[in-house]
Amino acid sequence: MASTTTKAQLVGQFVTTLAAKQPTPGGGAAAAVGASIGAAAASMSAAYTQRKKDKESGAAEKASRLMASFDLEKLIDAADEDAAAYADLQRTWKDSSMSPEEKAAIEARALAVPVTLVETCHKHVVDIKSFLPDCNPNITSDAKVGIHQLAGAARAAYQTALVNSPSPDEKERLRSLLMDIRKIEDELLELE
Repeated sequence: MASTTTKAQLVGQFVTTLAAKQPTPGGGAAAAVGASIGAAAASMSAAYTQRKKDKESGAAEKASRLMASFDLEKLIDAADEDAAAYADLQRTWKDSSMSPEEKAAIEARALAVPVTLVETCHKHVVDIKSFLPDCNPNITSDAKVGIHQLAGAARAAYQTALVNSPSPDEKERLRSLLMDIRKIEDELLELE
């Protein structure tokens, strides 16, 4: 695991650490950082939707609600949560004295971290899409960047979730969230 928290690292440091031959940070951390970047890009588009005419039309209030819905710190913290969950999971492979209950709890946490990230990304993508008609038209591209970045993060988190053996029902539920995201992306890219 990285010696410093992800949010304390410069982007270049994080990328170098991610590229190293070590178990963490890994794909789950990459997904979390990607999600935080996506939410930040969308938040910036909302920050630019605070002009006088935005206030008069109600768009500024919608923009403020969107910004308030993003917890950028929590998204970036998910990178370290994923690393901690993976470190605990590694212990289950080596510690023969671990009780079945403790092992099950650790496995559940290792699955919960990426599942929560998929759910969070989905919510943010849907919220940004709803905001787009009210977004300052000079900066909608950044809101769309947020959607695409969050979509990639959701797909990456899904891959991490799959490694942790979700039930068939949970796998299908996550896939339906990804399909919703894909539909939104296809509309933005005019692929539908």
